Amino acid sequence: MKFVDEALITVEAGNGGGGCLSFRREKYIPKGGPDGGDGGHGGSVYLVADENLNTLIDYRFQPRYRAENGRPGAGRNMTGAGGSDLYLKVPVGTTVYNDETNTLLGEVIGHGDELLLAAGGRGGLGNTRFKSSTNRAPRKTTPGTPGDALKLRLELRLLADVGLVGLPNAGKSTLIHKVSAARPKVADYPFTTLVPQLGVVSLAPHRNFVITDVPGLIEGASSGAGLGTRFLKHLTRTRILLHLVDVAPLDGRDPVEVVETISDELEQFSPSLAARERWLVLNKLDLVDPDHRDALVHRLTEAFNWPHPVFQISGVTGEGCDALAKALMERLEALAAERQEDPEVEAREREWLDQMALEAHERVASLRELRRLARQGVDASEDDDGDDDHEMEVIVVRD
Repeated sequence: MKFVDEALITVEAGNGGGGCLSFRREKYIPKGGPDGGDGGHGGSVYLVADENLNTLIDYRFQPRYRAENGRPGAGRNMTGAGGSDLYLKVPVGTTVYNDETNTLLGEVIGHGDELLLAAGGRGGLGNTRFKSSTNRAPRKTTPGTPGDALKLRLELRLLADVGLVGLPNAGKSTLIHKVSAARPKVADYPFTTLVPQLGVVSLAPHRNFVITDVPGLIEGASSGAGLGTRFLKHLTRTRILLHLVDVAPLDGRDPVEVVETISDELEQFSPSLAARERWLVLNKLDLVDPDHRDALVHRLTEAFNWPHPVFQISGVTGEGCDALAKALMERLEALAAERQEDPEVEAREREWLDQMALEAHERVASLRELRRLARQGVDASEDDDGDDDHEMEVIVVRD
């Protein structure tokens, strides 16, 4: 299945039917009076979240949607039929923006959630509505009102509890492969992960959480380099970030410098996302000489001065992975209990999520505008960021 997390669509609600001008005409009933019925209301367009979907690809190939118009009224006080509403199914976690004003219209984050996109027009009034003691034969009617018409941008943000960040080849795919049922591509070259990967980590019945892996970040990702900005927005719904660091990089790069680089990119992309609870995970310890491992870990821990938990693992051998998963589960359960016990905590969490989503949207929108301006004077092939994601895949595996 091809993975598309953005789509531009145009939605048009149905127009209301016009009111009817009619007078009763029956044998033996002279001057029967007005009997024109009202027009039917136009159909509306709704967005519906469906947990069985995980891509917006259908909306790339069919970008225009229109609900039915209301039927006009008829004689004998018959109201016109209303237009059928149109329901557009999208993955859970889809956010909708007005593409012309760049304003947020809403989001659907639970299965079955509905969001009104475009309201149908009201039906017009028939001449029966205007009869009175002084106007017994009204010839006045009103037309139906037009339905809303909007150009919208759909943005999908995957719903996950834990997100992985790090440089390409930091071992993120290997870790998600080890702790969940997901089977992402794992290889010995950078950018083997081209789209987000989701996996469910199950520790016991009714004790599980969702973890997501996004393509690796490189220096300059917040300015559009690599694949970072296209998928960093998927981390804005996570509660905990895992910052994976290769402690034995083949290029000899200092892990401390790597951590600072990724932290800077997160800060530039979204300060709220950078301030999220982020655990440091020292990966690939199997490549370090056991006699020097403790000294290396101690040096790195001292250099980082990390305010959150620090874990030592090997994604290949599985060393430390179970302990990491259990610690994540316990922390997520504690955070959930805090939100349930204190409404203010839940409100602050909601505000934080909204702020991260807003910052990510504004950052991506600004980069998109810069690319558009650049293409006015530069050939698109010279400034191509690979924004056509029709040829990518997403693998979502759950136990």
